[in-house]
Amino acid sequence: MAYNYALRPGTSQKINTNNSSTASAAFGDQTYYIRIVGSANFHFVLGAAPTASATSALLPAGEVEILKVSPGEKIAVFHGSSTDVYVTEMGA
Repeated sequence: MAYNYALRPGTSQKINTNNSSTASAAFGDQTYYIRIVGSANFHFVLGAAPTASATSALLPAGEVEILKVSPGEKIAVFHGSSTDVYVTEMGA
């Protein structure tokens, strides 16, 4: 079950990863939460210049996660083959 935590969806990004770490664009200066979901299992990491790998945090396919972030950070995602990951910046 997905919860919205009374946050408003903002900018969305679709990240396609194909057996390598792929990073998003930097989050906006008012972004403190993001919502992520993938079409297959994927690994992710947050940071200023992140690189995800098979040992990074795992999110199962179709599971929605809301994460606390800092403005300007990015998310990097990794999957052993091609998958789509959707990232939405969430604001008040």
